Amino acid sequence: MAEFTPTVPARVLPPVTVRDLPEPPRSTWRIIGPGLVGAGVGLASGEFILWPYIASQVGLVFIWGAAIGIITQWFLNMEIERYTLATGETALTGFSRMWKHWGLVFVLMTLCSNLWPGWVTTSATMVTYLTGSGAGTVRYIAIGMLLVIALGLTLAPVIYTLLERVIFVKIALVATLAVVAILFAINAESWVELGKGLSVGAEFPVPPLEFAVLMGAIAYAGAGGGQNLCQSNWIRDKGFGMGLYVPRLVSPVTGHEEAAASTGFQFSPTKENLARWRQWWRFANVEQASTFALVSFVTIALMSMLAYSTVFGKSGLENSIGFLQVEGQVLQETVGTWFGVLFWVIGALALFASAMGIVDYTSRLASDAIKTVYLRNKSVSVNRVYFYVVWAMALIGCGILLLGFDQPLILLVFSASFAAVMMFVYSILLIVLNRRSLPEAIKVRSYRLGALVWSVAFFGTLTVLTIIQQAQKLFGGGS
Repeated sequence: MAEFTPTVPARVLPPVTVRDLPEPPRSTWRIIGPGLVGAGVGLASGEFILWPYIASQVGLVFIWGAAIGIITQWFLNMEIERYTLATGETALTGFSRMWKHWGLVFVLMTLCSNLWPGWVTTSATMVTYLTGSGAGTVRYIAIGMLLVIALGLTLAPVIYTLLERVIFVKIALVATLAVVAILFAINAESWVELGKGLSVGAEFPVPPLEFAVLMGAIAYAGAGGGQNLCQSNWIRDKGFGMGLYVPRLVSPVTGHEEAAASTGFQFSPTKENLARWRQWWRFANVEQASTFALVSFVTIALMSMLAYSTVFGKSGLENSIGFLQVEGQVLQETVGTWFGVLFWVIGALALFASAMGIVDYTSRLASDAIKTVYLRNKSVSVNRVYFYVVWAMALIGCGILLLGFDQPLILLVFSASFAAVMMFVYSILLIVLNRRSLPEAIKVRSYRLGALVWSVAFFGTLTVLTIIQQAQKLFGGGS
């Protein structure tokens, strides 16, 4: 074969280095994890509040929406992983090769969505259900959680390893809750209703709820927004494909920093490399399907069945953290005090783990974009940029809580819109990136290209609907 010329564009960033694709591991179970991390971080208010709330209002007739949302995100995640497997660069870096500031655009939208500490106050609020302390203690519990998260993420020698262990514990706890729920709380009727909600011949009924709530539930089943993009960073730290050549993110305090190349790699499409690619690609697909997709759907289904079995038809329920308090109280009355307590304990721990994951992925995306594009020739390492972003998020969150600020309406409105806009835009960019920047043999095509087109159409529609609805709220044109 003639000498290979890299296909990754080098107009904005330096060219990639040509290297052979590493051999896939013989024992693949050792590198299973990024999909579970993605599922675990994504198992937050949507799985514990939004989907169970929908089940409490209309039953399980809409559970098919969760399946559509998760399958759509599985395809998105795989196209995000495709570029990283092939180059060792994150999808954000790939986008930045097309236009210098794409990474910064996504980072700013992710920060605007996650900088307000609502994701940690939710966990803190569940702690007050257990302790019986008043709402006034929520801010102090949340501040303590923020400091624990920042210390954990910046003192762990290898940050991904810590996050993976925390998420594994979370998933084990949620699995325990699911088993106990099946044994003691989920009734036979809910299993019948679940089957109806997933029937192949079903007419896919749309329940009588606010359209934006339903669309949002489908869109963010599993993950959503910037979290999907971070799948690149997580598989790279786990050593998938060409990511094996890139040093892992470590603590600048307790870890061992390695000199990292500012750009990635690309392999020549030889017979040997393509054979390895097929093995890596098959493994990555199976890993995502059996962890991210399966765990996300099973959790949504079981939490929805639990809500259906306990609070279906109960009046006065709200799509907020208060829903979990009511559900826990009903479980105490119908099953036993112990189960209501278990529900709140696991819920609080699970939401805390999600908060840690949110800080991690936001800081990863920010440090990756800042170092690769704007500080590429500076001596500061990506590990130190990550350190600064984590502590900035934690300290800003603590300041907001101490000052007692409520979330400004305009930020709440923008936050609700950012995730849909991000997914719409990066669905388009993934088509361009994985068609133009990769060799013919491994570029996206066929039904996977069709899935990306569907994603563009779906999230584009959701973007328009969300912006219209939020604009009405912001400017007083809606209720």
